[in-house]
Amino acid sequence: MRKLNINNFIIILLLVLPINLNAQKKQDIEAIKEMCGCFEIDFKFSETFQYSNDSNYSKSKNYNAKALEYSKLIKDEKGHISIQHLLVMGDYVIKHWRQDWIYQNKDLLKYDGNNNWKYISKNKKDVKGQWTQKVFQVDDSPRYEGSATWVHADGKSYWENSSYAPLPRREYTKRDDYNVMIRGNRHEITKYGWVHDQDNFKVVKDSESNSEVIIASEKGLNTYTRVDESKCKEAINWWDENNEKWSLVLEKWNSIYSKKDDISLRRSVENKPLFSFLFDENVVKRDEIGLIIDRFVID
Repeated sequence: MRKLNINNFIIILLLVLPINLNAQKKQDIEAIKEMCGCFEIDFKFSETFQYSNDSNYSKSKNYNAKALEYSKLIKDEKGHISIQHLLVMGDYVIKHWRQDWIYQNKDLLKYDGNNNWKYISKNKKDVKGQWTQKVFQVDDSPRYEGSATWVHADGKSYWENSSYAPLPRREYTKRDDYNVMIRGNRHEITKYGWVHDQDNFKVVKDSESNSEVIIASEKGLNTYTRVDESKCKEAINWWDENNEKWSLVLEKWNSIYSKKDDISLRRSVENKPLFSFLFDENVVKRDEIGLIIDRFVID
C-alpha cells in the first residue's frame, strides 16, 4: 500500500478546514437570523436554591410575564449581525434590548459590578469559530457579553455561554443583597421560534478582593413563539420613524467602545437614568445625544 506523504496530508488538511469552517459559519448565521421576526414571549423565572447564611434571607417570588416583541435585523455585514428588539403594547412601542453577534471577536467587556465593565482582549486562537453575543440596554449602553461556538447536532442548533451581568430589571429595584448575576445563557432555535434557557447565579462580588459569594441560583425560561408579522406592524412602523435617532445614539456609543478601555457609568444624572433622557421624543440631534451620554460616562 502506498504511504501518504506527510506534507501532502498537511496540505489536504489545510484545504479542508476552511471549507468546514465556512460551512459551520453559514449554519451559525442562519440560526442567529432565526431570532428575527414577530414573537409572542412567555417569561418565567424561579429561584431554585438558596445558599445565603442569613437566616432572614427572603426568596424572590416566581416571575411570570408575557409580551409581544418584534426583533428587527438592523445590521447584516460580514461577521457582524445586529438585532434590535421592540416591545409592542397595543399602539405603543418601547425600544427594548439589542443583541449583536460578532464572529471571532477578540474585544469584550466583562461586567465587574457597580456599573463598571472591564475591557478584555482575547487571543485570536481562543475565539476561532466562535461568536460573541453582545447584549445592550434599552439606551444602547453595555449590559453583558460572552463568546462561544454555535452547535448544530442531532437536529438542534444552540449556543451556550456564562457571563457576568448587572441585576435584571425585574429585580433591580427589589433586591440589594447581591450586585452581580452570573448568567448561564442557552439560545436554542426551535420549530416554533427560539428559547432563551437560563441557569443563573445571584452573586455578591467584591471587586477589590476579587471575592465572590453565591447567595442563590435561579432558573429562567423565555419562550419565543413566532407569529405573523402583521401583529407587530406598529413596531415595524415605529422603527422606520425612529431609527435615524437611534443610529446617532449607537454612533456615539461605538465611539466609546472603540477606545477598547474599561467603562464606568453613573446610574443617574439629576435623579434620572440615561434611558429617560434618550427616550425623550425631543432629543434627536447628534450633539445633544452625545452630550447626554457623556454626562453618564465616568472618566
